[in-house]
Order: sequence, then C-alpha cells, then structure tokens
Amino acid sequence: MRRRRTLVALVIGAFAAAAFVGAPRGHAETAAVHGLWTAERSQWHVEGGGSATFVHLTLQRARTSGSWSVSETMQLSELHGLTGAQIDAASSDVRFDWPRDAGSFALQGRFEGGEGAGHFTFTASPDYLAEMRRLGYGGIDEEKALALAIHDVSRSFLHDLASLGYVQVPLDQLIALRIHGADPEFIRGLRGLGYDHLSVEQLVTLRIHGASLEFVQAMQALGFKAASADELVTFRIHGVSPEYVREFRALGYAHLTPEELVTMRIHGVSAGFVTELKKLGYDAVRIDDLVTMRIHGVTADFIRHIQERAGKAVGVDRIVSAKIHGDEP
Repeated sequence: MRRRRTLVALVIGAFAAAAFVGAPRGHAETAAVHGLWTAERSQWHVEGGGSATFVHLTLQRARTSGSWSVSETMQLSELHGLTGAQIDAASSDVRFDWPRDAGSFALQGRFEGGEGAGHFTFTASPDYLAEMRRLGYGGIDEEKALALAIHDVSRSFLHDLASLGYVQVPLDQLIALRIHGADPEFIRGLRGLGYDHLSVEQLVTLRIHGASLEFVQAMQALGFKAASADELVTFRIHGVSPEYVREFRALGYAHLTPEELVTMRIHGVSAGFVTELKKLGYDAVRIDDLVTMRIHGVTADFIRHIQERAGKAVGVDRIVSAKIHGDEP
C-alpha cells in the first residue's frame, strides 16, 4: 500500500502537467480526457486447470464538478503493450493501451513489484461516434464517450440488442445493461424460459437482485413457470430460494403460492420453526397461522410453557392470544 502511494505521488506531477496540454480532437464533439490509473496483478485459476494473469485496473478522474473512479479486472492480454515481466519488475516505466470500441485509453506510468500507477488519456473513436450518430445517438461529448468506453457499450452490443427488439435504448439504460450484465445472452436465455419482451428496467432489476437463468430454471422446475419477472425479483429480495421451497415440500407444504412464500420469508417462518411445531403436535398448521405466530413472536419454548400450564394441547389461536396479552413464562 505504501509503495502504491509513492507511485501515485510520483505521477501526480506529470498528470497535472499533462492536463494543461491541448490534446488533438478525434471529432468536433469530443476532446481527450485525462486521469490517473493504478493497477495490480491478480492470478486467477481458470477452468481446465492452470491459471491466467489478470490485472485489476482502477481509473480515477478529478473535476471541478466532482471526482470519480472505476475499477475493472481484466486479462493481461486486453492491455496492449503491457507484459507480465514489466508488471513484476522491481521498477519498470510502461506505456500501454486499453482499446475499446468507443475509443482507446493510452496509459503510461510505472510498475514496481506487481503494483503500478500513472496517468491515462482517453480519446474517443471518430468511427464509433459517426456510427452512433447514424443510429440516432447524437451529442455524445467526451464524458459520455468515456462512460460508453469504460462499460464497453460497443456497436456489436447495440446490434445484438436491436436483433432482439431493443432499438433506440437511451444511453443511460445501455450503460446500466452493461454494468449489471444484462447482455444479449441473458435476454435470449430468459426468452427461452418464456420471458419475452421484458423492459430494460426489468432486465436490469433481475440482474441486480441475482435472478440468474439458473435460479429461474430451478424455480420453474418446482412448478413456478407462471411466476412473473416481478415475482422472481421479489423471491430474490426476500430469500425465497429453491432450497426454501424444497424444505417446505418435505414438511408437507407442496402447493405454496408465490405470495405465501414471500410472506413466510418476510416474517421468518423457517423450516426449523415448523419442524419444532410438528414435534409439539402441531402438524399441517395453516400458513396464515404460521405467519401470525411469527408476527407475534411465538416460539417453541413459549408453546411448551403454555402446554405445561394447561396440561394438554392448546390451539394456535389461544397460543397467539396468550402471547399478545403478555402471558410469558
């Protein structure tokens, strides 16, 4: 960490000087964008054995209107002109590029023992801007071009979306799709599962809450083929998992509705709670009663107390009433 601070300090002076140097414009709408970068190597295991070299790259930029930073982990091969030997060297001055469809990042600085820092210049691609104007996306300035490049909103991405019926998607929604991984493969997978014509907002929301294709398939296999996209999101928000459904089926609750499952999860109706009730003689308790018991804090220990005092089995309504009126052990 101390070494990285030193590296950053060394390049700040160069960055400050570069910020005042006029950069050539790729197109009348955009100027070059300058900022700082830091990076460190990361060794990841890959499928089939072995490992690959990845670089965790962070870009930072300070403006009068505020500052931002963004990080991404990528394969070393995506950074043109940078080698593993340069990254690991005791001290190595570097110049390399990170090309994207929307433009290219030119980075220079220094690596020391696996950690690096320096400054970057981003220049938008004139061809990309021209194609975007043809597609109806005019007025892309350097800030928008930078965001489109960072999140890789490429022309092929737009083409794939258009082939799926998503045409003229606003730029902020295109970026949101990329940030959250709602890519054409995800959209096609959902269509194959019966979810056609979902809005961009629905696609992003599904991804934000972890409603993956595997999750949807598992829930459909349990009989929830008619669950809407909004219900799938609600499942994920409240923790209605395939495992949760299977646990209750094993306890005899084979036909729970989405609404019942969500309500049970909200109020903490667990399989363990129902198992304890069964041991106390309460079998096949209605879902509404299970929820009511949990709302009022009825526990297995409280039920044992009521039963011992009554000397016999006590109905759920009486148990809940006792809890409401403070009949504590």
